[in-house]
Amino acid sequence: MNTIQTLPGDIELRISSEPVPYREALAEMTERNAAIAAGEARELIWFLEHPPVYTAGTSAAVSDLLDPRFEVVEAGRGGRYTYHGPGQRVVYVLLDLRKRARDARGFVHALEGWVIDTLTDFGVEGFRSEGRIGIWTDDRDGREAKIGALGIRVRRWVTLHGFSINVDPDLSHFAGIVPCGISDYPVTSIAALGGNASMAALDGALKSHFPAFLSRLSRCGSGLEQCEAAR
Repeated sequence: MNTIQTLPGDIELRISSEPVPYREALAEMTERNAAIAAGEARELIWFLEHPPVYTAGTSAAVSDLLDPRFEVVEAGRGGRYTYHGPGQRVVYVLLDLRKRARDARGFVHALEGWVIDTLTDFGVEGFRSEGRIGIWTDDRDGREAKIGALGIRVRRWVTLHGFSINVDPDLSHFAGIVPCGISDYPVTSIAALGGNASMAALDGALKSHFPAFLSRLSRCGSGLEQCEAAR
């Protein structure tokens, strides 16, 4: 079942209450991307979860697939192997950059800012780490750990895919891959850090920080400094 709302900018927000199989979501995303590019559909932000699945980005190395205990799907996005499953909020972002800034790097930067801002609502200090894609934080042992993954594709200046935030997934499921090709750092979640966030609470935080993300994105064409300054 889907709940449909409207975000600032007349952007559709879809919230799926039941896990959506990855292949089904990928097909729907691809179709919607083409419709947005053709001016036949509204832009879309989609909140959902997937049944357990490993997805392979365009840079995925076979050696990073350690234990394919779940279905493995070629995603067509950038990046390497990622795990998705229950307890993880996946956010697909289908926006027309022709209306804002034709700047893929700035778009990624703005997405990262959206995740970091959202995590602060749950007492989690997220940050970027030079040379390591994704959103990071310090775990209870003081180690840097990944709490959010990003992977995007831009087709005809309309974006596909997006990011995920670990709320309370089974972290042992990440052991079947080298997440994003990074083996030296663990994966964590809001729950593992002692937080008690529900998916509904996370969704509320994502929605509240969306206008700042959109404002940041609209200025990305002026450079990353302007991207970051737009809050």
